[in-house]
Amino acid sequence: MEGLLQGLGVTALVILAIIGALAGAIAGRVAGKNTAGYILLGIVGALLLPFILAALGVTAIAAGGILVLALVALAGAVIVLIIGRAIMK
Repeated sequence: MEGLLQGLGVTALVILAIIGALAGAIAGRVAGKNTAGYILLGIVGALLLPFILAALGVTAIAAGGILVLALVALAGAVIVLIIGRAIMK
C-alpha cells in the first residue's frame, strides 16, 4: 500500500478527490437534496477504493496509470454513493 501512495503523489490524490467530488455533485443534483453530503461521500469513495484494492494486493492500479486510477476512483465513488443513498432513505 505504501507503494501506491509513493506512486500516486499529491497530484493524483487531488485528481481522485476531484473525481469523487464531481460524482457526488452529480448524484446530489439527481437526488435533489444534500449535495454537500453526496460530494463528501463521493470523495471518500474515490479515495478509499484504490487503497483498499492496493491493500488486497491488486497492483495493476498503480501500474495502469492515471486513467485506470481514475476509473477505479469513479467506481469507488459510485459504490459509496449507492450505499450512502440506501442508508439515507
